[in-house]
Amino acid sequence: MTKNGSPQVLIAGGGIGGLAAALACVRQGVPVQLFERAAQLSEVGAGIQIGPNVTRILQAWGLGDALAQVAAFPKRLQARDARTGQVLGSLRLGERAQALYGAPYATIHRADLQAMLHTAVQAVGVDVRLGQTVQGWRETAEGLQLNTADGPSVQADALIGADGVWSAVRQQLLGDAPARFTWHLAYRALVAQADLPTHLRSDEVTVWMGPRLHVVHYPVRGGQWLNLIAIVHGDKPAQADAWDATGHAQALMQAMGAVGADLHDRLASVPAWRQWALHDRAPMAGAHEMAKGRVALLGDAAHPMRPYLAQGAGMAIEDAQVLGLCLSAEAGSVAERLQAYAGQRWARNARVQARAIRNGRIFHATGPVAWGRNVSMRLMGERVMDVPWLYGAGPVPT
Repeated sequence: MTKNGSPQVLIAGGGIGGLAAALACVRQGVPVQLFERAAQLSEVGAGIQIGPNVTRILQAWGLGDALAQVAAFPKRLQARDARTGQVLGSLRLGERAQALYGAPYATIHRADLQAMLHTAVQAVGVDVRLGQTVQGWRETAEGLQLNTADGPSVQADALIGADGVWSAVRQQLLGDAPARFTWHLAYRALVAQADLPTHLRSDEVTVWMGPRLHVVHYPVRGGQWLNLIAIVHGDKPAQADAWDATGHAQALMQAMGAVGADLHDRLASVPAWRQWALHDRAPMAGAHEMAKGRVALLGDAAHPMRPYLAQGAGMAIEDAQVLGLCLSAEAGSVAERLQAYAGQRWARNARVQARAIRNGRIFHATGPVAWGRNVSMRLMGERVMDVPWLYGAGPVPT
């Protein structure tokens, strides 16, 4: 413990969750060291959507201006039928999101968000150690000893596993089964809007829903680029844990089957695809899945989720905010503070996990279920597309 009673914290993982956790902790006076196995933080991944529950926190952390420089702020989310192209419903974002939830709805490239958090972490003096692979830890009389593959062991009071869906920290902490393959394959691409015909450019979030498939696209990088993600059902690939494998357009189009001309033209405009196999875990059953003793999990290490609610990164950032507040509490042991963190987070994460699974079934529905979905969206529009329990709630930003 430091002189002011704050624990010394180690964070495993330099992705969005780990960087957010480091920033949130330091903002609350909790010193941290961050270990990332990659030799450098590089541009990986795809675009992500961040709702008002997330942008509210980023703004409170002083990142509002930085976010405005790299993100796009769509004015509308539109749902369309992948087969007919018909508009099923729409949800106003933009000024409506700001008025209702006190923060904007943004779309951003994952690498831009990671870089923004990395810059903020460096500015507050976090010790970021790249090229350091966490191999395990053991609890000692003084606290906790972290072992890495590329350096000496490190002493601290707590360890936060923010090392993703294949978390080594989780494996030692819980010893449970690996994340499960969902039988869903995601194809993603980034295309410069200037390279697209005018009618294929977009400043909105658009979701195309069809039998056993859906496609979503939206602007990123200030609207200069269009991010596209197509998700289809498929068999487990040979490298199921690969995040960034080559995706073949022919295989994607074959898996999608017949789609409407509008969607077909948009997919055909993509010069290259990347593919990854989607994995998740069952919705969390309790706080014991997020913290035990001096070790806690955060983000995908704790609750990997399907992307059908666009909240994977968002829940990691919410986790980070609560973690910083709990670790900076004036009372309680380190273990008690981590249990408080887990107790505040697990149920909301479980609800988002469950809702994401449900949304996937709705997006990919066939037959009568698809017909009912389309009718509901036409009749009720924003009432079924908005999620006030998600956007209007979450941790109070500080």
